[in-house]
Amino acid sequence: MAGFWGKRKRDEQELQAQDADLAKRAGSALVEADERVRVTADELAFAEAELGHEATAELSQALAAVREHLGEAFRLNQLNYDEIPDTVEELRMRNARIVQLCDWAEDVLDERTAALADKIARARRAPEIIAGVRADAARLRSRIPHTRDTIERLAARYSHEALAQVEVNPAEAEQLLGFAEHSAGVAERRREAGQREQANLALEASTESVRRAAALLDAVETFEVEALRAEATLAAIVEDSRADLVVALKEPATPGVTSAIATLQAALAAMPAAGVNTDPFTQLSRLREANAGLDAAIAAARERASRPIPPLEHVHHAIDDADRQLAIARDVIAGHRGWIGADARTRLAESERIRLDLDHFLGAPAAAVTVIDEDHREQAMLMARRVAQLAAAALQLAQRDIDASRPQGGPGQWGDPGWGGGRRGGGSDLMGGILGGLVIGSVLDGIFD
Repeated sequence: MAGFWGKRKRDEQELQAQDADLAKRAGSALVEADERVRVTADELAFAEAELGHEATAELSQALAAVREHLGEAFRLNQLNYDEIPDTVEELRMRNARIVQLCDWAEDVLDERTAALADKIARARRAPEIIAGVRADAARLRSRIPHTRDTIERLAARYSHEALAQVEVNPAEAEQLLGFAEHSAGVAERRREAGQREQANLALEASTESVRRAAALLDAVETFEVEALRAEATLAAIVEDSRADLVVALKEPATPGVTSAIATLQAALAAMPAAGVNTDPFTQLSRLREANAGLDAAIAAARERASRPIPPLEHVHHAIDDADRQLAIARDVIAGHRGWIGADARTRLAESERIRLDLDHFLGAPAAAVTVIDEDHREQAMLMARRVAQLAAAALQLAQRDIDASRPQGGPGQWGDPGWGGGRRGGGSDLMGGILGGLVIGSVLDGIFD
């Protein structure tokens, strides 16, 4: 018994220590959160002066919400020290709530101030950024004459269609630089007038304009390098294409290979003569597409040559056999609706679905199709065989359900003189005969294959 009371006393002491630590944490959290609110209020005032009320609206709303919830924390802390005695549980719940509210306040203020940190830092560096915009604009403007000379040099070598993507870049860059310089001046004047929000908008517009102008001028130089690279690649692809044509003429003359050869020959014939302004990017893309098409056609022809193509009569026989087995299964299930379970019905529905897919695949009712393209014969035969397999499975499951549903008391149980003309098990004999016919059909199908 002494051990029990000793353990209970130790537990109480540990709980008292935890409550004391929680109370200490609650007091510290209140002080830190209150100081954070004061600091954030000062930061908000500076941010409003630099960025304007609209840009700092979220921080202002967050600060108001934090003050409201922090007031609740102070009220709870006051209850801990008033003249009304409190239970240990009440003190513990209040201190835990105080810590929770203070942690939430810190997190909210951290999130909102972090979102404004970059904007505030940018606003503080506004004079430096404006000077940088003007320096960058002057540097980029000095590049414009060289860029125009580059465009003229490229126009003597490449077609107008090829140059369309960079031809107007110097003029557009000059306009953007003028707008950037004007926006920098607006930002400077608005800042001096105390209109910080408008000043920041103008400053952002000026820096973005300078960035776009630099990208336009760089694009001209990139175009020249990429055009030279495309010309070098084009010469190599022309040689490869001519070698591919020699190889393709030795491949099986399937319609796909013949069409791909004609496409590649047309692409080679469309190559401009020497001295004519060209578009190397378009020509390179056309030759690559034609080469890829020829490679795919040759691969398909080789793959087809590696396996025999089913004769047309074999495909027709598979379709007829599938229709026959599907019709038998459909009739048997329709004649015993009350006895057939879900498995047989599912197999029949799937068989009928694939049969409809076969008609869509061939573009006409399969039973009436007289000509089937060689590329479609193998798939058509596979689909027909799948129809037959599912129909046979549906018929077997239907026989199982019918046998399970028949009475076990012998002939005449339901007032019937007997099944199958007085022969016991006549239903099974009938199904056995149907299944035997299906098996014979499958065997004949295998012989024709």
